Amino acid sequence: MRRDFDFITGLRQGCNVLELPGLDNETFDRLYIYFKELKRWSKKINLIARKATDNDILEKHFLDSLTLLPLLTGDQAHLLDIGTGAGFPGLVCKVAKPELELTLVEPRQKRVAFLSHITRTLSLKDVAILDCRVEDETRLASDGSFTHITSRAVSDVKVFLDMTSRFMKRGVQVICMKGPKWQEELSVWEQSQNSRQVKMSFQKEYRLPQSQVERHLLILMGS
Repeated sequence: MRRDFDFITGLRQGCNVLELPGLDNETFDRLYIYFKELKRWSKKINLIARKATDNDILEKHFLDSLTLLPLLTGDQAHLLDIGTGAGFPGLVCKVAKPELELTLVEPRQKRVAFLSHITRTLSLKDVAILDCRVEDETRLASDGSFTHITSRAVSDVKVFLDMTSRFMKRGVQVICMKGPKWQEELSVWEQSQNSRQVKMSFQKEYRLPQSQVERHLLILMGS
């Protein structure tokens, strides 16, 4: 397979810098197919920023998504990714961790078509793609078997935690992917009544390898 941009080398180096779990060659090849299909589809529909370079896509979408891998532990891990867009971070994590059960929520039909295409192309199993909004209880039941919940589409911590409160039960982890102003957002949420059913577990900081953009993972647990 011809590689004008050496995606796999960049991905491998980035995973090493971020100390992510070792991925095998087959996984890197599958993520490369994902990358190529993302670029091909993006010529026709709005999946990523039009001006995004190959390095931007590698770092801000693929590597950033893979930082969740160390958190998705357990034999029965089931990730709910709300407003997943082109599959970030959920579908990328699924490619890297095939045993992960995954539910993707994305209301825009063209993006749903892309998600379905990648799922079929890579022969991924145990992936549910729901073309609805998170508030739709008929499509997205509150009593789902989710062990982890995340979203890159919802930027505010309080808004996201309020939005997902109906899924929260003891032991469920909510993973908020944040920038440097995470403490301000967390403070606003802590002053709300809904903070009583969720507690802050821990926070992990890292920097994207090339851009050195500061990123934070906030892990909150249902109590």
